[in-house]
Amino acid sequence: MSSSLVVCEVDESLKEKLKKFRFRKETNNAAILMKIDMEKQLVILEEEYEDISLDDLRNELPERQPRFIVYSYKYIHTDGRVSYPLCFIFSSPVGCKPEQQMMYAGSKNQLVSAAELTKVFETRNIDDLSEEWLINKLSFFR
Repeated sequence: MSSSLVVCEVDESLKEKLKKFRFRKETNNAAILMKIDMEKQLVILEEEYEDISLDDLRNELPERQPRFIVYSYKYIHTDGRVSYPLCFIFSSPVGCKPEQQMMYAGSKNQLVSAAELTKVFETRNIDDLSEEWLINKLSFFR
């Protein structure tokens, strides 16, 4: 399977929302939760969250369905600097229907490209989704 394979297109209004989210001025943690409309084969907005921790966001995710997340995180570095990385998180829990997993996996690169993100992470276990997990993943980008 080619990395350029496009299974689902990204909804145009979602592309606009992602662009605005990318340039947001707020300094709190925020997230955009996205899902695939299986009938339309389109990546669409499911929910937006302001001032949400990863722990709270984890509680919003379905247990047995994949989701795409763009998360703006207030990251305090060990030297005291503060940055606000935009993280793309693909949550594909064990137990998802195989056709759903394939549709999400095949659409991921298109969405990452549309959102222009470089910090891309995946998890198969939503219980792993925590601030500690994210800090560990972000430490690679120092």
